[in-house]
Amino acid sequence: MRAQPKASHFIDGEFVEDAAGRVIESIYPATGEVIARLHAATPAIVEKAIAAAKRAQPEWAAMSPTARGRILKRAAEIMRERNRELSELETLDTGKPIQETIVADPTSGADSFEFFGGIAAAALNGEYIPLGQDFAYTKRVPLGVCVGIGAWNYPQQIACWKGAPALVAGNAMVFKPSENTPLGALKIAEILIEAGLPKGLYNVIQGDRSTGPLLVNHPDVAKVSLTGSVPTGRKVYEAAAAGLRHVTMELGGKSPLIVFDDADLESAIGGAMLGNFYSTGQVCSNGTRVFVQKKIKESFLKRLKERTEAIVIGDPMDEATQLGPMVSKDQRAKVFSYIEKGKAEGARLLTGGGIPNHVSGEGTYIQPTVFADVTDEMTIAREEIFGPVMCVLDFDDEAEVVARANATEFGLSAGVFTADLTRAHRVVDQLEAGTLWINTYNLCPVEIPFGGSKQSGFGRENSVAALNHYTELKTVYVGMGRVEAPY
Repeated sequence: MRAQPKASHFIDGEFVEDAAGRVIESIYPATGEVIARLHAATPAIVEKAIAAAKRAQPEWAAMSPTARGRILKRAAEIMRERNRELSELETLDTGKPIQETIVADPTSGADSFEFFGGIAAAALNGEYIPLGQDFAYTKRVPLGVCVGIGAWNYPQQIACWKGAPALVAGNAMVFKPSENTPLGALKIAEILIEAGLPKGLYNVIQGDRSTGPLLVNHPDVAKVSLTGSVPTGRKVYEAAAAGLRHVTMELGGKSPLIVFDDADLESAIGGAMLGNFYSTGQVCSNGTRVFVQKKIKESFLKRLKERTEAIVIGDPMDEATQLGPMVSKDQRAKVFSYIEKGKAEGARLLTGGGIPNHVSGEGTYIQPTVFADVTDEMTIAREEIFGPVMCVLDFDDEAEVVARANATEFGLSAGVFTADLTRAHRVVDQLEAGTLWINTYNLCPVEIPFGGSKQSGFGRENSVAALNHYTELKTVYVGMGRVEAPY
């Protein structure tokens, strides 16, 4: 099985190679097979990419938003035409089941191109401000060269979520995917050129933690958008702040999902499972602290165990497979270390916790895992695990659960399941998170803003709100009379 791209980087509309860069092996998580070998960007590659972006951006910014949007909408059409091919590549890149990628990965990237392409003409407007005889007006102007740094859980989606608003606003982008999932972004760059995007506006370079600082500290970079962990976010933010660069941070979480005793039990369990096991638990917004009201705790756990143990684990290319491997051996080892901490600290292992016995020994598989009787001070209830590990906690009343849900440094997401919609709205108003759901979980259509609060980051992906983070306001005061001066 091979997925070798033409070259490691895509710069100025062309594939580019520099064999002096460190070798990056792209590994298919289901088998451990090396499916591609690429090279990390050297300083020369970084300079080449930023120079191409800087050169191309002014002419692009001078085009009308409608003309820019038309290209993005064509890119969306191409992505949809090639959804199967892109989904298979995403499965090779990440190990996620084709059952997921075919409906959630390239399609959501295409949605982003279509949405921002469609709103370009209407959303990039300023305002007229009457000032008596005089007046003023504002306009939204692009920032210039933007850097996008992606995570490995949704590589194609993230490449589009950052690229679409940046491009439609008139910027150029240099995008660095995770070294664990280097393949998908190269295809996105190719498709944009095919759709008519001028060369130099969307460049993809490979790299690791040594590559990020070369991009973030570059004097020609105006904006950095990161999807990643909180520790990585702190480092990138510190570096960007030194150059007073615009920053968007979409970081990790330890999100609460609250189930009241009047909730529809099957829906709540379904939401909790989607919020913990989808993408093998590798989703930043997952509701990994599931608070269940005591009256329904045992019935919740009994049914949750049954449904979890029925999940189909296997070959990600088989459309019947519901759970694939984790992205890498290192990530799986990290998750197993948390499972051991959960056991050691007294949590009750309800199901899972090991390696499925019917899958490839070289694949990075792990059983979906549920801990019950988890308490707030346990490590598994405080730290982001980023794997298929659900922690179930119980509670007595509303005031208690809200206080406990908020007792975390994170603030990315939260969810509430209840039949009482008055209570649902009352609770979400009190929860300290940027993105919340009532009687569902983890739905993120491009039309709504997505992002966090507290240590989970700032700024927003998607929706019209994202354009505010890829533009800045220019204000013009127009004097209509003579200037009167006291001297």
